[in-house]
Amino acid sequence: MKIIETPKATPRSGEALISVKASGLNFADIMARQGLYPDAPKKPCVLGYEVSGLVEEVGEGVDRALLGKSVLAPTMFGGQSEMVSVPVNQVFEKPKALSFEEAAAIPVNYLTAYGLLVVMGSLRKEESVLVHNAGGGVGLAALDIAKHIGAKTFGTASESKHAFLKERGLDHAIDYRMQDWLPALMKLTHGSGVELVIDPIGGTNWKKSYQALRATGRMGVFGLSIVAGNRIRGILTFIKSSLQSPKFQPMRLLNSNKGIFGFNLAHLLQERKKIRDWMSAILSGVEEGWVHPYVGKTFRFSEISQAHIYIETRSNIGKVVLIP
Repeated sequence: MKIIETPKATPRSGEALISVKASGLNFADIMARQGLYPDAPKKPCVLGYEVSGLVEEVGEGVDRALLGKSVLAPTMFGGQSEMVSVPVNQVFEKPKALSFEEAAAIPVNYLTAYGLLVVMGSLRKEESVLVHNAGGGVGLAALDIAKHIGAKTFGTASESKHAFLKERGLDHAIDYRMQDWLPALMKLTHGSGVELVIDPIGGTNWKKSYQALRATGRMGVFGLSIVAGNRIRGILTFIKSSLQSPKFQPMRLLNSNKGIFGFNLAHLLQERKKIRDWMSAILSGVEEGWVHPYVGKTFRFSEISQAHIYIETRSNIGKVVLIP
């Protein structure tokens, strides 16, 4: 990966050109670099799913009152740049309470968590949710939302992250590295399991997550982090995990009163009204004080390699942000 100079972008009709102050780094960027993310543009390409910054120019048909505004936006790649043009319906005014770095931690993580817990997971007060990778960006966003709903929270994370997660409101932390998390969860729930599991891991973990559901339970899958690795190793791991993944038959789901659903934000950005409604709820949460984006570490663009390694080695708590 390297920094390159390109001509300044020009916003097209219906777009806003953002001068980027901070850009979020996500696991999708890691997998795209490794050649394992099917939605990534052909290399060489600019990665980056989300930004915050200032509106520098607007295209035809866009209200010029937007010029100079502090904003945040999902970008669907291209965001790790000093300038990026974004459809104006994906641009949201940045809450004054947030720094640019914190604002860059909102679009991907909180929209994903909101879709998983509120929209498709239908999590309710006094229900229980298991959040895998609870210390990551989506994990912390899910904790904010679950706590606001009034649900009981369980989360898997390495032991070094437990104290921080409990400060963030996690009710029960499970060290997945030192023990099998499923028996530990069942013991904590007195054998009943949970109403909702969100699982970005894949492979045999999906089978265990399904087993963790109680009657009327739902499992949301939103990633396949188990396949991360260089292209050859990653492809072999993908094949292995595909063979190990459980097959969910309709009659089995019917008789067990359980549900499985998938979530991919990249395939939802065309649902413009839905995205704006969800983001409106999230940004209201910032103003009301229950949404707390947490930036664990920032890197300069010139430190992009270290940033990727930092996420790959699961060193991060919360969001990793890149600064031009």
